[in-house]
Amino acid sequence: MTTTISIWKRVALTSFVLSLAATSFTATSLAAAEIGAHRHEPGASPSTLKLNDGKKWASDAPLRKGMENIRAAMASALPAIHANKLSSAKYNELANKVNNEVAGIVANCKLDPQADVQLHLIIADILSGVEAMQGKTKGTKRQTGAVTVIGALEKYDVYFDHPGWKPITH
Repeated sequence: MTTTISIWKRVALTSFVLSLAATSFTATSLAAAEIGAHRHEPGASPSTLKLNDGKKWASDAPLRKGMENIRAAMASALPAIHANKLSSAKYNELANKVNNEVAGIVANCKLDPQADVQLHLIIADILSGVEAMQGKTKGTKRQTGAVTVIGALEKYDVYFDHPGWKPITH
């Protein structure tokens, strides 16, 4: 029961974060409406990722584009992250890039409802990492937030079919 509540809290947090990150009222409204429009049955949200009868979940073009952009942003920052030389300002910039990509993914989501539930688990991890990269998670280093986002990208690779996807090597 608490896991389900936690997931719904994350969905609400996602909506809030997306509304803050959007650059215009229209983008904010679209992202928030899209999150609210997803057809999740109460109690149907799993707490762990699963495959679709042993196969990866289908992805669509907006999801693939957004995830590729997140991957590119994280990969380009990785050397500075590993060297512990990424400034707070650069972590904020990276977090904002990732957050904007998540907003685009959510706004343009056209996945099957079951795949969508799985994607939201990955998005929750990404947004948790974004918060840590922004310095909003007390007691968590910004670098740990980046690791969380990269871990979510690794989960995406395991659970979603994305032709041509290249995992980040680190």
